[in-house]
Amino acid sequence: MQCSLYIYYRIHGNFLPFQQASASLMADVHEKLQIKGRLLQRRDDALTWMEIYEPVSDSAALQQVLAAAVAKDPRWQGISRHEEWFVPLPAETGQTTA
Repeated sequence: MQCSLYIYYRIHGNFLPFQQASASLMADVHEKLQIKGRLLQRRDDALTWMEIYEPVSDSAALQQVLAAAVAKDPRWQGISRHEEWFVPLPAETGQTTA
C-alpha cells in the first residue's frame, strides 16, 4: 500500500543552510528512490518546516535513505525531525475511526 510521509521540524537561525540541506536531502531521495519531496513552511511560524514525500511504496527504504542523508550532513545536527505516516482511506468508508 502506498503512503505519504510528512516530516516536520523547527530550524535555527539562517534559512539558507536549511534550504540547502533540505534540497540536498530531497535530491538524494529522488535519485535513489524516484520520490520527489516537497518543502513547506508553516504559515504562522516561519521556523517550522515540513518535508512531504509521496507516494511511498517502500517506507523502510525511504527511512533508510533519509537517515543516512541526515547523518552525513552536519547541518541537521541538533534538529529534531518528527515523522508522520499517512495512508489513503479505504474506497468505501462506512465506518468511523475513533
